[in-house]
Amino acid sequence: MAPVNRVFAAQLAGLPVFGPDGESIGKVRDLVAGLRLDQQPPRVLGLVVELGTRHRVFVPMLRVTSIEPNAVTLATGTVNMRRFHRRPNEVLVLGQLTDAHAYLRETGTRLNVVDAAMEPTRTRDWLLTKVAVRERTGRIGLARRSSLRILPWNDIAGLGLTDVSGQPQGAGQLLMLFDTMRPVDIAATVRDLPVKRRHEVAESMDDERLADVLEELPEDDQKELLAHLPEERAADILEAMNPDDAADLLAELAPADRRRLLELMEPEESEPLRRLLTYSSDTAGGLMTPEPVVLTPDATVAEALAHIRNTDLPAALATMVFICRPPTATPTGRYVGCVHFQRLLREPPAELVAGVVDTDLPALRPSAPLSEVARYFAAYNLACGPVVDAEDHLLGAVTVDDVLDHLLPEDWRETGLHDLAANEAP
Repeated sequence: MAPVNRVFAAQLAGLPVFGPDGESIGKVRDLVAGLRLDQQPPRVLGLVVELGTRHRVFVPMLRVTSIEPNAVTLATGTVNMRRFHRRPNEVLVLGQLTDAHAYLRETGTRLNVVDAAMEPTRTRDWLLTKVAVRERTGRIGLARRSSLRILPWNDIAGLGLTDVSGQPQGAGQLLMLFDTMRPVDIAATVRDLPVKRRHEVAESMDDERLADVLEELPEDDQKELLAHLPEERAADILEAMNPDDAADLLAELAPADRRRLLELMEPEESEPLRRLLTYSSDTAGGLMTPEPVVLTPDATVAEALAHIRNTDLPAALATMVFICRPPTATPTGRYVGCVHFQRLLREPPAELVAGVVDTDLPALRPSAPLSEVARYFAAYNLACGPVVDAEDHLLGAVTVDDVLDHLLPEDWRETGLHDLAANEAP
């Protein structure tokens, strides 16, 4: 992400949006933020981009690589073509917050919202941290002539998920609580909710958060929630899930449902899942993720460290960098070897990874059964291991959490989560 400190929504309106190679995609029309019940700044979920056909789509903020005064650049030239629809806990910054009525939290002074500014965090999230306001009075037109003030978001009241009395609306209280919880703990709570409230919560969560929670639910609950969602939203959720988890869920669905959801997904998202579905779930091929960290031999140690510092990368995947000949997308070119992150920490940043690669660690074959995979991890003390085919192409990587998931009893999520919660209770 480019080093931008603060961006006002009005500055973004109408800016052209380009792909990584300079291809024109459309123009920014609005920002989408997820509202909260507490006083903390809401997270900016993404942009509403209008394509040349006047079709408006949603682009997640994680796809944005730079915001300049004259343009926005994305990490990919491919966008989800489904028409944008706002969800219950989302707000359009320009379309809904601008001209909204609010008040100063401490004094009750009435305000008109003029604009809102977002700022990046260390975790690559963007938050609506500032609000541009004018004081509102009973005299017509005076609010527009009063001086403009820039205030912190938490100094303003009346813009959250509450009614006029300040009480939570519907599932809002749960959504606020979930903001401070890990997905595994949210999943334990969701399982105990009445079906109606569970559906309300799922409908109100953004795609990435719901995908994280779905990955932690037992299979029956995953299928029930996925079946409740509209098919296009279900496809979006599957795209946001880790590929191996999404493939496991798809494998549990009826063939017709599986085929329909795969067809609704973007080709670049569905193709890895189709490959994973060709393997049995209890083999290395069925356990692996097709998105490990892959670099070519001429990459430097500094580049490798930059890749594994990505906060979106699961911890187990961040322990290993795989070195392959181009292409680096799985299935890759010829697999050369791997470098453990501890080795990277001990080497000069300018050193090429080709000089520190481990070529002796055996690789798993995609047909290796679960018992063999478990022995492999125990023997070599690994958190992540390569899966390579007979032609020496890297297909993906298996992580130790996926191995444990399949070694534990089938109902471990249903019993284990509640046992953990009980152990943490004061």
